[in-house]
Amino acid sequence: MAVCEVCSNDYEMSFEVHAAGAVHVFDSLECAAQRMAPICENCECRILGHGVQADGRFFCCAHCARVQGHQELVDHA
Repeated sequence: MAVCEVCSNDYEMSFEVHAAGAVHVFDSLECAAQRMAPICENCECRILGHGVQADGRFFCCAHCARVQGHQELVDHA
C-alpha cells in the first residue's frame, strides 16, 4: 500500500501520477486535483478543464482573464 501525499491515507488502491519529472501518490482523483490542478488567478477555483493562459498566468475561463486585464481572451464555443 502507498500513502496519499495529500490526506495521508494508506490505501491499497492508491495510484501514481508522473508529471514534470516527479512522481506523486494519491488515493483519489480529488486529492490529485487538490495537489496538481492549477488555481485560477482571479476566482481561485481549481482548473479541472482546459482553462486559459495569458502571460504565464492561469484562469478558469476567459471571463476571469478579462477581469484581470486580458481582453483578448475568449472562451471557445
